[in-house]
Formats: sequence, C-alpha cells, structure tokens
Amino acid sequence: MRIAIVGAGGVGGYYGGLLAHAGYDVTFIARGDHLRAIRANGLKVQSVHGDFEIRPAQATDDPAEIGPVDLTIFTVKTYDTDSAAVLMRPLVGKNTTVLPLQNGVESAAQLSRHFGKEAVLGGLTQVVAYVAEPGVIRQESPFRRIVFGELDGRETPRMKTILEALVRSGAEAEATDNIEKALWTKLLFIASFSGITSVTRAPAGPVMASAEARSLLNQAMREVEAVARAKGISLDEDVVEKTMAFCEKLDPTATSSMQRDVAAGRRLEHEALNGAVVRAGRETGIPTPVHEFIWTCLKVVDSMTTGGRS
Repeated sequence: MRIAIVGAGGVGGYYGGLLAHAGYDVTFIARGDHLRAIRANGLKVQSVHGDFEIRPAQATDDPAEIGPVDLTIFTVKTYDTDSAAVLMRPLVGKNTTVLPLQNGVESAAQLSRHFGKEAVLGGLTQVVAYVAEPGVIRQESPFRRIVFGELDGRETPRMKTILEALVRSGAEAEATDNIEKALWTKLLFIASFSGITSVTRAPAGPVMASAEARSLLNQAMREVEAVARAKGISLDEDVVEKTMAFCEKLDPTATSSMQRDVAAGRRLEHEALNGAVVRAGRETGIPTPVHEFIWTCLKVVDSMTTGGRS
C-alpha cells in the first residue's frame, strides 16, 4: 500500500513514521527546514513507546512527484485544509482514500467538496506529538489512538485494509460504524477544554481547582451535547460526566494544543473547534453562549498574531 502523509508535523510525522517503520511505502509531504532535515538525515521519532528512525525517508513538497497513492493521511492544521487539498490533488486518483485526522467535525465535509464523498473517510486521533526540531518528532502520550469510518456507516474492504496497516504499525486503531458520534464526543472535550484553557491561558490544574472555571467547563460541554443531540447524533447519556471525570484526572500541568498556540503567538484553530459549535448551534437553534464568548475572544487573539486571520 502506497501512503502519503499530507502535513508531516507532529501527528502526521508520528503516524507516518510508524507506518514506514512497519515497512509500508510512505512519502511525507513537508516543507522548509523540516523537509530539508528529513531529506538529509531521515525522520527521527522520539517516543514513550520507543525511539526509531526512518532513514532514508521519502519526502517532498511537490505531490506531483508522487502521483496517485492508495491512502492519503491528512493532518494539516484545519485553517490550511482548502489550500492543502488543492496542493494534494496529484495524490488522489480514482482508488485513493483520504483519511483526515484533524481537530473538529467539519474536515470530512470540507475535503468531500474537493474529492467527492466516496473518496473521504471520517477520522480522528488522540495523541500528543509535535515537531521537537526539524526532522525530529517527539511523541509523549501513552495513547496513540485513531478512530475512523465510512461517512455513511458502512463496513467496506478499504476500512479493513487500513485498520490492518494501522494496527500492524503499532497504533491503537478502531474502525467504527458511527464516526459522527466519535467526532462529536471528541469535540465535546477538545472545544471545551481547549477553549477554557486558551482564554484563561491556564493549564488543567488551576482550571480544575476553580469551582467557577469547572462550572464554565461543564456548561461548555453541555452546549456541545445539546447541539449534537439536536443534530441527531446519539452521544452517550453520561458523556459530559465521563469527560469531566477525564479532565479531573489530567496532570495539573497539562495544556491544550490551542493554548500552546496562543502562548507562542501562532495561528489558532478556534474556527474548527468553538466556531463549529457556534455554527451548529445557529443551524439547530440551540444557544451556545460559552462557546460564542470563547470563539469571539480567540478571534481577537488570532487577529493579533503574525499572519493571523479571522
């Protein structure tokens, strides 16, 4: 199976590295210093599950050099989705599967507008991985989980093939017949926790130690739950209670990726997270005041960053 990783940062670099280490034909789409380092020295992965190197590693900034592949794992930041989709057109042939592992719940629909619904799966990941320096990926979480499925809930041969490859690579992979439920369950956590920690610029410890902040976090989760149910998505009855319990167990120093982007002055994914909740709330008539507040605040923060756009 020929695989292209579009967005070879922390997430794409890590999973692409696992697949290449397992013997699959993987090409990384990267750019700048990261691309140059991979070409010169291979891809180095430093992981709590064991370090390894891919040398030589196939990497390019021109997908036309590769041509159509069997699987494209799409891991660019959500604000670059459309531009990256245009760039990756040479990778997508009539038998190519596109698997997005991005934040939010809108990626599959967005990519379907470029490549057609039949080419795109729904997918999500839970992992902590980032580019430590050009050519080096650091993966720090005990979990490295991917959940994916057909948008219409069918079981298909390509799902089995992709699942086998991911499991063989060492990832914790699951094929589901209800990817929308999985996506919205993750959104309930990440939009709420990332939003609160990004606005307060505080890690998990101070947030969870504050009764008022915990209450606001709970309210944010309830908004996502209400919107999802209004859209006909059958979240677990105790999804908020389970997610709050998960937050209570987080390391006090734990931060969200969007909070780290705020601190570093990088562009934010507020549109794909809190913005998605607000848009869905307006569509269904469900009020989302907490997410509306977070979304508005982070739009202002983002407009102040270098290259930030609202």
